[in-house]
Amino acid sequence: MSAGRIAILIDAGFFLKRLPKLVGSHRCDSPGKIVACLRRLCRRHIRTLTGDEGSRWHQHVYRIFFYDAVPYDGKAHHPIDNHAIDFAKSDVARQRSELFELLRKERKLALRLGKVTREHDWAIQPAITRKLLKTRQWVGALQGLAMPGPEAGDTMLSFSPDQIRSLIGLRDLWQTLDGGSVRLGLRQKGVDMRIGIDISSLTLKKQVDTIILVSGDSDFVPAAKLARREGIEFILDPLWQQINADLFEHIDGLQSGLNRPGKAPAPDDNGE
Repeated sequence: MSAGRIAILIDAGFFLKRLPKLVGSHRCDSPGKIVACLRRLCRRHIRTLTGDEGSRWHQHVYRIFFYDAVPYDGKAHHPIDNHAIDFAKSDVARQRSELFELLRKERKLALRLGKVTREHDWAIQPAITRKLLKTRQWVGALQGLAMPGPEAGDTMLSFSPDQIRSLIGLRDLWQTLDGGSVRLGLRQKGVDMRIGIDISSLTLKKQVDTIILVSGDSDFVPAAKLARREGIEFILDPLWQQINADLFEHIDGLQSGLNRPGKAPAPDDNGE
């Protein structure tokens, strides 16, 4: 059983992606519900480490760090739907803004925000790109076609049955592309760096005795090694996601703040 000062570091991108699988989408479909789930996760971690069942669990917390990125606020024109998009007015941007405002009001919680930048233009999703690349052989149907010269009057193209089938398949595949088939080249920056810096700072300044990291990313390993060398207890919460076996040597234990997927929540899981 651990005591002393505890810091909880939450990778928001990972947390928000896993949350519906753990609690059900109906329990995390608004910023308020997400904050309640986050509070529940932190409370259960503290209770597990300290044995404190009371409502004053915050007394064991040095700080809760929530790492996310400010949504992209630029504009772009969708190449398939053929309409302008103002990302600053999107549902994602609005919901993130509401979530950040609620988190700023939470006790002992610090927001660490990176940013989302545009690195390249629209691109077809990888899975669809692979399908399209396989159609290169179908395009061969356009090679070697019998095309009479201009003196023959109207130009006529002649196709064999196999060529016709190839061209129909090519047409059908392209017709399946819709607005969700392409993505703008956006990339989140500064989040992993902030996690690493905070782990190092908490460790070297001896501000905590225990660090709990909620993440499924192995990029934390160098910072975890530093923390453990300096005597800090380092616990990973991968939210029931499988981790590589070799990661166990770089942490002091696995611990979850939320129920296993498919398990009903406990009666006292009210997040307070």
